[in-house]
Amino acid sequence: MESTKIAAHSKSQLWAKKSISKLMAETSAEPGSNQESTLKRTLSSTNLIALGIGAIIGAGLFVRTAAAAGGHAGPGVTISFAIAAFACALAGLCYAEFASMIPIAGSAYTYSYTTMGEFIAWIIGWDLVLEYALGAATVSIGWSQYLNALFYDFFKFHIPYQWCHSPFQISDGLGMYAGEAGVHGIINLPAVFILLMLSLLLIKGTQESATFNNIIVIVKVSIVLLIIALAWKYINPANHVPYLIPADAGTATLSTGQVHDYADPLNHGWLGVLRGAGIVFFAFIGFDAVSTAAQEAKNPQKDMPVGILVSLAICTALYILFSHVLTGIAPYKDFIAQGGEASVVYAINHYMPGHEWLASLVTVAILAGFSSVILVMLLGQTRVFYTMSKDGLVPAVFSKLHPKYKTPYRSQWVFFVFVSLFAAFIPDSVVGDMTSIGTLFAFVLVCIGIMILRKTDPNLPRPFKTPLYMIVCPLGALVCLSMILSLGWENWTRLIVWMAIGLLIYFVYGRYHSKLRS
Repeated sequence: MESTKIAAHSKSQLWAKKSISKLMAETSAEPGSNQESTLKRTLSSTNLIALGIGAIIGAGLFVRTAAAAGGHAGPGVTISFAIAAFACALAGLCYAEFASMIPIAGSAYTYSYTTMGEFIAWIIGWDLVLEYALGAATVSIGWSQYLNALFYDFFKFHIPYQWCHSPFQISDGLGMYAGEAGVHGIINLPAVFILLMLSLLLIKGTQESATFNNIIVIVKVSIVLLIIALAWKYINPANHVPYLIPADAGTATLSTGQVHDYADPLNHGWLGVLRGAGIVFFAFIGFDAVSTAAQEAKNPQKDMPVGILVSLAICTALYILFSHVLTGIAPYKDFIAQGGEASVVYAINHYMPGHEWLASLVTVAILAGFSSVILVMLLGQTRVFYTMSKDGLVPAVFSKLHPKYKTPYRSQWVFFVFVSLFAAFIPDSVVGDMTSIGTLFAFVLVCIGIMILRKTDPNLPRPFKTPLYMIVCPLGALVCLSMILSLGWENWTRLIVWMAIGLLIYFVYGRYHSKLRS
């Protein structure tokens, strides 16, 4: 009988919720407070908007646009971006409501703790490692590749293959590595370098990091606007007719030699536009990272919704304008023939005579975009684990603040080592695919969480309220869930393995050290 009671009590504790009043009491330091355990509130709404843009605009603007337009949507990729932005806006409205009423570091983890209990909170907190930590690893690998390309284009110099690739990669002897076929990678040193530099910057201070991010955002947005402005007069209206790929468009040959058949229902018409939306959706990933900085915002109730929604709106406008121009200066089949960002460079070089220099700025913009994305991902990851550590679910090392800078410096070092191991020794094709499924899962729980909290605590002060929440929330959850279901079985297998590891840690450590139980 006694064992039955213990088991029932243990089970109920899995769903124990943390009250919002308790959360707010734990982080009630006013701006300017010198409390040792409190993050410094230094971020303005402008900083938060820049953080959002920094996290969203990366290489996806160039790579995803070309892939979706060339393979599925044609000029209709602008509609694909609008659909993807709508899906993100649904989740973004829910994030904005949570961030305004619970201005605490932790993002979806904290929101889940207050609405669905500790067990779900742990799952989403562990899941966010996929989005932030592995996302930073993936992007740092890309940063390494584009830095090498920049060296080669401008200085005809390249980093030796073995020092910028993982041990699982072998040179094919093409491009800048002509004559070096069969060389094995050893370690990706440039990826580790950028992670180290940005980790040191984050340790120095959130305001300093935000200033650096502001500069990077100005650089990359300026280049994107420059491309849009200069390319506008080269738009050929014939390239936008028909606006959607027709079923009889025939085929196109990829750079790999494979043949792409437009007769496939997902490669033309409205289904092609929807497939394109699924592809470009991942160019929006990152806006939710703004919510992890809630505890460092000067006026979070007002500034957090502004930071999330305005950054999303600005990026959507840039994406639609850029895709409209890109598909106007070159036929959509050119984009699938060239592949990725090479399509953008190809379009500029072949359809904008006298502007070949602009193609070089694409690499600069990508490097700038990658740098800010890595910065925001590393910041977001340490803030999630800072809150989890405060709750006792992970060790205290993750919430130890620097005595001078008031940043979680030890956590920053731990994640630098963790992320660097992936970036240095694992190919981006493995870690990159895990990022998307983690993001979408977080979006689903945040949408559900708003519905739950509206029912369980309707009188809670809400500086920002999600409009038409009974439509927005379930629709947002369904859209994101449908995207999760469309991902391949390899991603599901990796997610299951990752979650199994997380559950083991929770039941061995987290549940016994939870401060909610003490």
